[in-house]
Amino acid sequence: MRFYRWVKLTSLGVLLAQFLLPTFAQEGKKVVAQGSEGVITLPPPRLQGKVSVEEALAKRASVREFSREPLKYDHISQLLWAAQGITRPWGGRTTPSAGALYPLEIYVALPQGVFHYQVKKHQLVRHLERNAIPEIAQAALGQGCVRHAPLVVVITAVYDRVGRKYGARAERYVKMEVGHAAQNILLEAVSMGLCAVPVGAFHDEKVRDVLKLPSDHEPLYLIPVGYPAGGER
Repeated sequence: MRFYRWVKLTSLGVLLAQFLLPTFAQEGKKVVAQGSEGVITLPPPRLQGKVSVEEALAKRASVREFSREPLKYDHISQLLWAAQGITRPWGGRTTPSAGALYPLEIYVALPQGVFHYQVKKHQLVRHLERNAIPEIAQAALGQGCVRHAPLVVVITAVYDRVGRKYGARAERYVKMEVGHAAQNILLEAVSMGLCAVPVGAFHDEKVRDVLKLPSDHEPLYLIPVGYPAGGER
């Protein structure tokens, strides 16, 4: 893995950076231009569910076989809110973040295209117009759970957002945060009767190339999600 130029900051530079940065992250640079044709406004997230945290923890399992049925947008909305949704007036999110700097960016691969999740507006903005799921699966060593999923969540990180403030500790903090976000997705999937599996076996550069990611977006996690293959929910 490449390491990051901010690690080379002097101690004085790191100290200064802490005072120069805002206390919470702003939205990352625009990945695509927003337009009415490429924007999906997601339904508001539910704040109450039928499954307790304890039940979700007990039922969570890595499931690699899915129904081909497309996911409903209310389910997609809930998954993305669980990963990075805003829960506080000042911008705090469902996932804890070192310094509230929020380095994660989330992409959703669907048969109709790849979309970037815009946290502040809780909407999806089209990033690619093609079905990239087969190519993502190829980059993930040909895993069937990726190839046959109706939706694949791709979590990326912009390390510089954290590196400016925390220097060499940034890598640890980002990896902790992506784990928080992934577990939120997995538990939310259980609460809605969905199946999911965390995938770490993939070629980073191939995923980057397939998704045409910005140069500062490091792919860290793939999470295929779908309805159970047997049809039970």
